[in-house]
Amino acid sequence: MPPTDPHVKTEKRGSLGLLTLDRPQALNALTHVMINVIAAQLQAWAHDETVKTVAIRGAGERAFCAGGDIRAVQQAVAAGSAAGAALLRDEYRMNALIGAYSKPYIAFLHGITMGGGAGLSVHGRTRLADASLVFAMPETGIGFIPDVGSSHFLSRISDEVGLYLALTGSPIGLGDALEAGLVTHAVAREDFEAVIERLSQDETVENAIAPFVRKAAPGPLRDHRRRIATIFSAQSVEAILERLDRDGNDFARGTAQTIRTRSPTSLKLVLRQLRQARQMDLKQCLAMEFRLALRVLHAHDFREGVRAALVDKDRNPKWQPPSLAAVADLNSYFALLGNEELFDASAEQPPFSTR
Repeated sequence: MPPTDPHVKTEKRGSLGLLTLDRPQALNALTHVMINVIAAQLQAWAHDETVKTVAIRGAGERAFCAGGDIRAVQQAVAAGSAAGAALLRDEYRMNALIGAYSKPYIAFLHGITMGGGAGLSVHGRTRLADASLVFAMPETGIGFIPDVGSSHFLSRISDEVGLYLALTGSPIGLGDALEAGLVTHAVAREDFEAVIERLSQDETVENAIAPFVRKAAPGPLRDHRRRIATIFSAQSVEAILERLDRDGNDFARGTAQTIRTRSPTSLKLVLRQLRQARQMDLKQCLAMEFRLALRVLHAHDFREGVRAALVDKDRNPKWQPPSLAAVADLNSYFALLGNEELFDASAEQPPFSTR
């Protein structure tokens, strides 16, 4: 029997295996136990011939999943424990499992969907979302890097929108998420249960969804996609900021201001991370992110970012080094981990620039 946890409800409805994240007081943020329960249940359903489709949703009104329990990770690192690294290892392996899942996997998204919530959804075949969606990868604001395989999907969004999202951490809504391919269909939340019921009756995913698909209004990024494509194609964060400053548009000025509040080290890592990810598959991206994460966890900016955002909540992190010009030696972050690699067979990677 797979392990259980009160924060993850598992049920079989006819031919559907349904997972419900049930930690609404914490915006369904993932604990290590929740991650292990989800992964084990997915493995079990993959071998259960009576389960034809798997779906996942979040309880409560505010969020599908706000991410991983990053404060618990930071506390583990501060205590000298390997528990934080173990959580990330199991989470990334779960993300790889979702990406390679043998059965249709459907995520029902509403409200806050960030970090680990993206890893639970975007790698699946079908992502339904309603108008309350708030999607973001906000890691540069806490001195971390976008992970859970996000370098794979962000690097493949056209017009450099993925790099924009990764560097700024800015949230987007349903219209922009649809246009970026982060979600596949707009469906009102009040229709989620009807879709689930049709899936439980062994309808195909397409037929179950079709009656409930709605049109979504274009998001605000549509008006700036050409600008983003031009500016974020620059080969360094400094050059991106120079282009934003020269542009002078309100959007460009606001974007530059946001980027300048983020960890300089994270910004530099993210640019290289996403550029390299273009030539990698999902497992290779996850392996790269694990290397980065293990090193970033022990760096000053992660401790300071979590302090400023989640502990003292003063929103005033003091980054070290404090400027992009002072960031050096990115190669050590990307170096292989030897016996600690995420996947045994992932040591071989495509060649990449060390820019």
